[in-house]
Amino acid sequence: MYETVTARPTDAESIRTACMRVTAAMVAIEGAEPSPVTMVHLFDGQAFLLIGSDTAAMAAAADTNEGIAAMIEVTDCAPIELRERVRSLIWLNGTLHKVPADLERDLAMEIAMDHPSDELLDLGHGSSMLRVQLSGAVIATAAGAASVSAEELTRAVPDPFWENEADWISHLDSEHSELVVQMSRRLPPAMRTGRVRPLGIDRFGIRFRVEADCGEGDRDSDVRLSFDRPVTDVVELSKALRALAGCPFLNSLPAE
Repeated sequence: MYETVTARPTDAESIRTACMRVTAAMVAIEGAEPSPVTMVHLFDGQAFLLIGSDTAAMAAAADTNEGIAAMIEVTDCAPIELRERVRSLIWLNGTLHKVPADLERDLAMEIAMDHPSDELLDLGHGSSMLRVQLSGAVIATAAGAASVSAEELTRAVPDPFWENEADWISHLDSEHSELVVQMSRRLPPAMRTGRVRPLGIDRFGIRFRVEADCGEGDRDSDVRLSFDRPVTDVVELSKALRALAGCPFLNSLPAE
């Protein structure tokens, strides 16, 4: 698999965005089975995790006041069915600490202001909170792997469309396949022979997964079409998508 890259979010921004909409994550510590994580919230060089109260990571964190080395693996998946749904893999490294039970609710209320999640309601009902003091991260995509420092993660912000992107991609794939065809005419000729599917949307542009015909030597590929300039709201996003499709008078593309 390979990827054509033009204007795009930074690696740190991509990590922040993927963590905001995490659908699959695990935390691993030495000598124990990885524990599932239902939420990852990044703030000020730290990662706050929601995790089962009876997991191995929770027990290990409770046994030490010094913290324990840990790695969080976040899998960023496309919101539609693809031959390979993974868009990126992210590894967050740092030191795991238990959050005192009497602070969990206050922290959850603060987190919910920036990162609303139904999983926060599970605190005290089978779920607990852990904190990871981050030392760095790695993100792997079709384009390769890159290291990101904790300082870069602290400065980065998630994409403004993170909360609605999944619905928009699903709507575009199921209801507007003709627009995908129109936009795919802008792809390099070698990429027009496979099945083109929408993969992601951000303020810089739209990404597609081109699923090859699986002949010998064929590979799926990811390609990005950039907007003329970064967009900041849904109105600008709609205009930018219509421009890529060559249909300036179409109704708004993003789904409600």
